[in-house]
Amino acid sequence: MPLRYAVIGAGMMGQEHIRNITLLKDARVTAIADSNPQMRDEATALATAHGHNDVRTFETHAPLLNGVLDDIDAFVVVTPNDTHIAIMRDLMATDKPVLLEKPSATKKDDAWWLADAARQRQAPIWVGMEYRFMPAVTKLIDETKSGAAGTPHMMSIVEHRFPFLDKIDMWNRSSKRTGGTMVEKCCHFFDLMRLLTNSEPVRLFASGGQNVNYIEDFDDPTHEAVIDNAYVIVDFDNGVRASLDLCMFAEGSWWQEQVAVIGDKAKLVASIPGPQRFNQDRDERVSQYGIFPRGGARRHIEDVHLDKHLLDAGDHHGSTYFQHRAFADMVQTQAHPQVSLDDGAMAVEMGAAAEEAIREKRAIEITARPRS
Repeated sequence: MPLRYAVIGAGMMGQEHIRNITLLKDARVTAIADSNPQMRDEATALATAHGHNDVRTFETHAPLLNGVLDDIDAFVVVTPNDTHIAIMRDLMATDKPVLLEKPSATKKDDAWWLADAARQRQAPIWVGMEYRFMPAVTKLIDETKSGAAGTPHMMSIVEHRFPFLDKIDMWNRSSKRTGGTMVEKCCHFFDLMRLLTNSEPVRLFASGGQNVNYIEDFDDPTHEAVIDNAYVIVDFDNGVRASLDLCMFAEGSWWQEQVAVIGDKAKLVASIPGPQRFNQDRDERVSQYGIFPRGGARRHIEDVHLDKHLLDAGDHHGSTYFQHRAFADMVQTQAHPQVSLDDGAMAVEMGAAAEEAIREKRAIEITARPRS
């Protein structure tokens, strides 16, 4: 019997989830909820175009829970960040697994409340951290764990990219609704830092601002627009240092992200190009993985190719598909999520600390919880 999904939130990222679910073997979208009629219709058309003809649609998640719960095996929550907590309160009362898009919440206290509230729940909750599942980054993670860099001492993440895309009500440009750029966007990178260092943060300093994007977007003088550039430095409890260099008004089509781990034996690098829609001069959207040993030993650089169907299914270089494949395996085998609510909460905590460091121009001490 196919795995039956209910997708709550049918905007840009919700539709990317639907396109990737349709690529899975033995999976179906059976319900879609979104308050925007256009988004709801577009998402339904995506599902039905792939033979999912029995899709039921709802304006909110509440009637979905009351109407078709018995026809659902798993939920995917892809709504604006500030709605996550209220929706998850209701979904936690069910016995269904959930894939909750990042960030798990806009505030660290809410993220930890959610993690604590779900501890006694048997059905798993997975936080959507797509960057872990980009093939070039996955190879970097595996190679780091295998010791290819030796003992890691530093890591860096560079993202030079285009501004946030237009979304309904421009909710993604509001710090109040997103938690700020460091939470909304950079939770991915803080999650990778913890994963690659195999350690917890103890101290964070950041400098950033809003210098180019969205200066005149809002009439409300109390509106807090998201920052568009920052540097962040993080100290981890095992002595590793990590940095983030973020610019969101750059031409990022060639290498949008580069993730590097530097150890006493070698430097490992994963390089990711921007999405094809901003990359018309590049025939192939090819990521790369490279290893650069110390001492003049021969370097190794390889292209990481993906099937065109995976590239066309979204802006995240196949990672949404690979994440969904792992999520489906978890549901079917009753395993633990690869990305837990504790992981999600730590990423929010680090993002909130970075926002605070930028506002207050000081280093922020972080008291890490034990790893789950």
